[in-house]
Amino acid sequence: MSGPEGAARRVLTQAPTDLVVDRLAAELARLYGITRTELYQVDYRLAELLPLGDGDPIGGPGHPAWRAFDHQEPLVAGDVGWFPVGMRGERRGVLRVAPVPADPVARREVGAIATALGHELSAVSASTDVYLTARRSRRLTLAAEMQWDLLPGRSRNHPSFNLAGQLEPAYAVRGDSFDWSDDGHRLWLAVLNGFGEGVAAALLTSLATYALRNARRAGLGLADQAALADQAVYEQHRGAQHLSVLLTELDLATGVLTAVDAGSPRLLRLRDGRVDEQVLDKQFPLGMFEGTDYQEQRFQLAPGDRLFVVSDGVIDAAADQVRYGEVALDRFLRRTGPMEPLDAVRSLIGDLRAFVAGDLVDDAVVVCLDWLGPQP
Repeated sequence: MSGPEGAARRVLTQAPTDLVVDRLAAELARLYGITRTELYQVDYRLAELLPLGDGDPIGGPGHPAWRAFDHQEPLVAGDVGWFPVGMRGERRGVLRVAPVPADPVARREVGAIATALGHELSAVSASTDVYLTARRSRRLTLAAEMQWDLLPGRSRNHPSFNLAGQLEPAYAVRGDSFDWSDDGHRLWLAVLNGFGEGVAAALLTSLATYALRNARRAGLGLADQAALADQAVYEQHRGAQHLSVLLTELDLATGVLTAVDAGSPRLLRLRDGRVDEQVLDKQFPLGMFEGTDYQEQRFQLAPGDRLFVVSDGVIDAAADQVRYGEVALDRFLRRTGPMEPLDAVRSLIGDLRAFVAGDLVDDAVVVCLDWLGPQP
């Protein structure tokens, strides 16, 4: 790629890992006369946009930065431009530039460069703590550090599906988690509801997640994936510890959803404004007994279907001994129809926080999957 955009991309790939944004800022000044460049990353709670350098967090939902983040479109306010930073649906934050170029072509190039920055940050984050540290407004517990490092991401876009998930309490989550992967033909999704406290719960969830990944990557079917993970957990803990898991596999050509319910979180479907719980055959949690034989179920999805997977920490969230409950959950899920999956997940978690007037006490995991239909 030639021209200004190509020059900026080369700077991104050649910069030292800790200086990616600094080198990009210097190049934007040279190419477009931009004198102020700053990266704002969304925090673990999806509640604040935190600056990489000096500056104040942005928490208000009406701020131009949040509008750019929410709608994933560049937004100009005065001489300041806000450009989404992300990769394949994984929203990392926004890039603030000023003065924003007046030329529409230059603005489009800056938008493409902001997207390239998202790819580069994903590439370098495994080798530096600079960007991960700047994403947190408080210290993570050790268990939460383990859980967030285990995740495949927080959102994902594909021509056939959109997907997002969130853990709460974000800075102190223990045993709840999720995992996903796709190969262009199938999407695998696992939602785990771990038992226990602190690091012990995180270790149990990590063991199950890696066992499921190992089985999946070996090409095993869904029931055999569950059986292998069940065996791994049982051999380690001999039934003293176990965890609930929902395993699903979506055929991207047909919309057939295969599921294995190992004492799992709930699976809810939003179709045409109506929420229904998908009835699953409850089977033993992973690691409870030796040699459990798991069975698969299949369901046909229709294009436009939205699936939610929620752990018991969502329904059982309580304030003044009053549970959030199924009625409140059903009512809120119906209102998420027009939202993107990440916005739906964030809104539900926000509603739970408002209900309990603070952070959740028990772990909660929410995953939202939109089936868009088969694509060429």
